[in-house]
Amino acid sequence: MNSRTAFIAAPLLVLAYGVIRILDGLDGSRGPGLAWTTGHLAFIAALVLFVQIFWQMRRMAGRNALSTVSAVVGIVGIVALLAQFGIDIVVGFLAADRAGMGVLFDRIQDVPGVSIAVYDGGPALFYVGQLALVVQLAVIRRVKVWTPVLVLIYLVLPFADKDFIPVGAVFLLISFVPLARQAATTTARPAAALA
Repeated sequence: MNSRTAFIAAPLLVLAYGVIRILDGLDGSRGPGLAWTTGHLAFIAALVLFVQIFWQMRRMAGRNALSTVSAVVGIVGIVALLAQFGIDIVVGFLAADRAGMGVLFDRIQDVPGVSIAVYDGGPALFYVGQLALVVQLAVIRRVKVWTPVLVLIYLVLPFADKDFIPVGAVFLLISFVPLARQAATTTARPAAALA
């Protein structure tokens, strides 16, 4: 998938995850079941696209040490989130109900290091790397100054309430449209040079 498409598809997949998550909770319980699995798969697909997005943002920022470190930090966070969502899917398949999921989650999180790496510290790196990259792009004027503000809103909203994930995804999509345009320009330059 090209970078321009990734910048649009990733927020849409996050939006899908957020909406499915809300629908899954309408009965008062989230998971296990089709909605649980489908929502998690949508977010996993978004995370895979974020690897490409972070690397493209690094290119757009000039491939310097700071952008490289930011991209790597973000990708480490992606790995942690992929582990978390993978665990969530497996637990959803193994448990008969929400109470059973809780028991399995407790066992997994009791394993030394899992809680910090997969649930608490590790995933935060995804958000830190993402914000760092978009701030760098704003500083060098590759994107408007409001772009990091929208990304920050996207990052903060789920901490207020996870039901705000779809709203945050809309802010992310709006912030990524200029980045998609920049990615198309960055990709077009090497192709033009080869012609």
